[in-house]
Amino acid sequence: MKVAAIDQGTTSTRVLRLDAGGALHPVLSLSHAQTYPAPGHVEQDGEELLANVRACLEAAGADAFGLANQGESCLAWDARDGRPICPVITWQDDRTADVTAALARQGAGPLVMERAGLPLDPYFSASKLGWILRHVPRAAELARRGQLRLGTTDAFFRDRLTGRFETDIATASRTSLMHLATGSWDPELCALFGVPVDCLPAIGPTSGDLGVLPGGARLAASIVDQQAALYGHGCRTPGDAKVTFGTGAFVQCLTGALLRPETPGPLPTVAWQRAGEAVTYALDGGVYAAGSAVNWARELGLFAEFEALGGFDRPPAIDRGIVFVPALAGLGCPHWNRAARGAWLGMSLADGKADLVQALLEGIALRTAEVLAAMRALHPFRGPVSVDGGLSQSAYFVQFLSEVAGCDLFLSDETEQTAAGLARMAAEAVGLVDLPDPRQGRQVAGSDRDRAGRLARFAAALQAVDAYAGHAAGSST
Repeated sequence: MKVAAIDQGTTSTRVLRLDAGGALHPVLSLSHAQTYPAPGHVEQDGEELLANVRACLEAAGADAFGLANQGESCLAWDARDGRPICPVITWQDDRTADVTAALARQGAGPLVMERAGLPLDPYFSASKLGWILRHVPRAAELARRGQLRLGTTDAFFRDRLTGRFETDIATASRTSLMHLATGSWDPELCALFGVPVDCLPAIGPTSGDLGVLPGGARLAASIVDQQAALYGHGCRTPGDAKVTFGTGAFVQCLTGALLRPETPGPLPTVAWQRAGEAVTYALDGGVYAAGSAVNWARELGLFAEFEALGGFDRPPAIDRGIVFVPALAGLGCPHWNRAARGAWLGMSLADGKADLVQALLEGIALRTAEVLAAMRALHPFRGPVSVDGGLSQSAYFVQFLSEVAGCDLFLSDETEQTAAGLARMAAEAVGLVDLPDPRQGRQVAGSDRDRAGRLARFAAALQAVDAYAGHAAGSST
């Protein structure tokens, strides 16, 4: 039985094949376009994404597949031919910030938090799907005829590839439309966001018999990329936690049972549900700009090669009074402030490009430390926090993160944790259970090296950014 994992991510679609020893082998990677048609709008072409998924299926030649999706990215398509009627609105898109702000003013926040476990934020799919109904004329027309399909990208792929209009419970938990305790679409939440329930896919488990793909292979797992990474890190016991550094930085801690914070901060989410088993829950918190901030700095000409991120010949920038707040797409957990924007503070004429880059890396680490601290306050970590993704390749970044987070980190040897978790989940679903322990790597010890002072300086920078955001908002009204 040959098993492969397709990671359909924010910037590329990749397929990796699992060998008998549990190792992953890259087969194909395809990038796709990402467009920015208006301020705050971030879109992709659903047909291009699907074509790349198809190419990965063909290249892998496996008997069973796992498919990871972007989570909150969504679109609408015609039920008759499966053709998209609008672009994919990605998780980074904040075109509905005014919608979620208006709902908050109307007092809808507690209802959404109580049922979906999520704050009112354009990050989640619900307001985007509602926007499609209001702004894409063909969507309303198809809805009246009973021919409209709405969903996250996984539901689109699965509809076109298996003929089954379905999503998984972990992905559905990221929409703000699913009742977290029941695992079903909530009619009142759907009405609140203007999303017809009958246009949404059926909700099912994250692994099991999920359909037959072109060529006869089985779809054995389908799940959000971050939950796949959580599984890939070997997190199985409440308190196991990981951070994945990709376009954003995403922290998750397994809780087992559903844990409901009273106020928005780290958020409850479905980790996974194997077919026929109970739901496993987790806490989730994101930093919107991590790898995207690094790429942005590179495009600005602040550095040329990624090797430059490995170390610096000066003390930490924040110790020298230079701070970067990576709010390039707003502040996620625990602030949930999409109006905030990024900033360097404390610069002088003596500072150069390397200082700005050093501060940028430290800012991402400090924001991640905030999320880790907020999560640890709700559920203690069981051991070292497992770390993966692009930024985990920077020795400077990982060491600085361990210092400001005040906890030990586990740096995995496997750099493709999303694919690793996805492949393992699919393999187990088809009966391959004797796979080796995935937790291979090295530990980075945390320390208290001026942690309090650094966190205090970063908190002051956050206050300055927040105050400016409020002033800018007031000036624009």
